[in-house]
Amino acid sequence: MHKEDAMTTTATGSRHARAAATRQRILSAAHALFVAHGYRSTSLRDIAAAAAVSHPGLLGHFASKDDLLGEVVAALEADNESVFSAIAAAAEPGELVFSSIAERNARTPGYLELFAALTGEASAAGHPAHARMRERYCRLRSLSVDVLEDAKYHGVIAADRDVDGETVRHTAGWDGLQLLSQYLPDRVDVVEMLEERENLWALPVAWRDPDDDPSSDAHAAGPLPELRTTATPDTEPGYAVGRRRRTQILADATRLFARDGYGDTSLQDIATAVGVSKSTLLHHYPSKELLLSAVLTERDSAINENQGFTGAASAGEVLRSIPDGAARSAQDEPGLIEVYAVLSCEAVPAAHPAHDYFATRFANALEYFTELFRLAQADGDLPADRDPVHEATWLIAMWDGLQYQWLYDRERLDIATHLRAHLDDVLPPR
Repeated sequence: MHKEDAMTTTATGSRHARAAATRQRILSAAHALFVAHGYRSTSLRDIAAAAAVSHPGLLGHFASKDDLLGEVVAALEADNESVFSAIAAAAEPGELVFSSIAERNARTPGYLELFAALTGEASAAGHPAHARMRERYCRLRSLSVDVLEDAKYHGVIAADRDVDGETVRHTAGWDGLQLLSQYLPDRVDVVEMLEERENLWALPVAWRDPDDDPSSDAHAAGPLPELRTTATPDTEPGYAVGRRRRTQILADATRLFARDGYGDTSLQDIATAVGVSKSTLLHHYPSKELLLSAVLTERDSAINENQGFTGAASAGEVLRSIPDGAARSAQDEPGLIEVYAVLSCEAVPAAHPAHDYFATRFANALEYFTELFRLAQADGDLPADRDPVHEATWLIAMWDGLQYQWLYDRERLDIATHLRAHLDDVLPPR
């Protein structure tokens, strides 16, 4: 090779190496910022500054924030699926490996934060990662079914358990736990919860210890609890026109928050959708944060009404009514599920204006359902070997996770069916 050719090759190699290093630096900066502030609240200029490159220089590597997000997610998922396959291949015959994978995820910096955020954020059909996350669910289901089928063949899982259904519910619970752990890190241990669920699979469906005597008197456990919310109903007086206008503002804000997230929706976007000026919008809701609070309050009120928690005679009856309420929400108010999924995951960063709302909401829900399961156990509906705190945590996590999965595949997944199957297992007939 001539000296000039060698110099050209060396220079070209150096340029490629520098470009590759710059690209990796951009990806690392994007990953860190998406975790810290969320995808929607992070701009390309933020990423360029963190990566120490110019904005035009960043665009030379990634044409849009959507492309950058896709690369970040693809890299994490490819690595995670490789680890899943490797752990499953190295496992003993019939061994359940989910808690081991969860433990590895927990040790991977930023993994839980990023995927907890993206699970809900990308549930909107227009989100750049929607198709990729939907494909992730399909691949994860396939990998998980193989593991559970092998475990069932080797007697690790009870013979009467439906592998397909258990896979969907387990994946949902796993996703929900990852989100819960971001809001209640001192109360939710993802790995420990998954280990406990894996142990329960060894029992037949709706199993009850023959020595467990569920013959206590009905209602002896005490009064039913009330679900505390952070909601403050809109009691503002005013003319009917003003009340109708506020109702329209909340409806359009809910729709836009569900589609584009809080961070990417401006007050002007909402005003335009409503058909009013921004100043008129501000007359009713003086800030975007107050409008967000009103949207969440309205959602809580509507969900509680759909759920129909009032009027039940026992804690077991309240718990068994959950699937019917979930079915009503999915059929009549899908927007309530959409906005909840997007905002609950977008608000993972502590600086988000809705973070404290969701932290309080999850804490209240955990307290409420723990008490319901405790009362159900005192009434004899929940078997004595079941832990009310564990059951409450898993129910909340799985319910949220089922809602996320439903948003990615509405035709295939039925939230109510899976909730009913789970509660029939947990609350067996006496």
